[in-house]
Amino acid sequence: MLDGLDGTPGTRGTGSAPTYVTAEAATSELPRVALDDPPKPPVSPPRSPVKKSRIGDLPMRVIYRILAVVTAVVVAAVAAVAGFVYSGSSDLPGGEASGPIAAPSAATPSPGVSSPPAPSPLSSASSSLSASPSASASAPSPTASAASAQGRSAAVVAALADPRVPGLPRAKRLGRLPGKEYKAKRRLQDARSGVSLARLGKPWKTHGAAPFSTKQVLPKVKGMPTRAMLVSCPVPIKVQESPKDTALLAARWTLNHHPEDARIRWTASQPVKGGWVLAYQVKYKVKGKPRFSMAAVAVTEVPGAKPAMVFVTIPDAQRKRWRDINTAISSIRLK
Repeated sequence: MLDGLDGTPGTRGTGSAPTYVTAEAATSELPRVALDDPPKPPVSPPRSPVKKSRIGDLPMRVIYRILAVVTAVVVAAVAAVAGFVYSGSSDLPGGEASGPIAAPSAATPSPGVSSPPAPSPLSSASSSLSASPSASASAPSPTASAASAQGRSAAVVAALADPRVPGLPRAKRLGRLPGKEYKAKRRLQDARSGVSLARLGKPWKTHGAAPFSTKQVLPKVKGMPTRAMLVSCPVPIKVQESPKDTALLAARWTLNHHPEDARIRWTASQPVKGGWVLAYQVKYKVKGKPRFSMAAVAVTEVPGAKPAMVFVTIPDAQRKRWRDINTAISSIRLK
């Protein structure tokens, strides 16, 4: 049986491969395996690029940290400002006073028997920054601090912080002042204040009372800026719970009727029936020379009305009449 093309006897059943298969296997090149080449490392997935900010080349995590620090600082600043505003709320209406009130000017006379007009907010602010004696009480004195601790009013604390007014002395009776005693035979009625007092004899004389209710004066002394006078009126200041405190504010108010640089030195402090008496020297300078006046103020309770004030001052140039202060103060009576 022929299996080849040329009639070559076939190999079927002989178990041998065909000649063309053998020839092809002999001429084919076996695949070459390279054992010397190193294995290639596995390819890792590409990393995502680091996020960069628009501010230079700083990473975003640095920017986030900076923002966190700035936020914390802003929150702390807001909390500090809020605490400061809260602590200053006592300056608002209805709050307690945070500091002393400026003292009234000693050079401005009172326009009347009523309390001097309250300063405007602008004038109060300017006076607290000025260097005048009235405004030098920005730091409360130990006396003012003690008064505040005792529950006294802001007006009393301000008076005690005024460098022109020392702290109140202990009780001390008004002694007899130098000079001759003149008996007063007549009395002067003060219908407005609800009291009466001695009408002193010559050389005293009554004078135009305004802004007081009654007024008696001595003749002027040449070259002296002050004039001896004895006056009465309802107290021209706010009434305090204690007659002594009311007398203190009244004595401070009387500095309006002395030279601008006047200062008080207490000589007596004593209770009287229904009130209080303060006696004091008022020291000042005239043409550069030290001078002073003797003065006293008495506050007397009047039923159903404002307390009455009797004020007397006599300069050292008329010291022979100082005893008239004793006469005037001891003569005060309710009508």
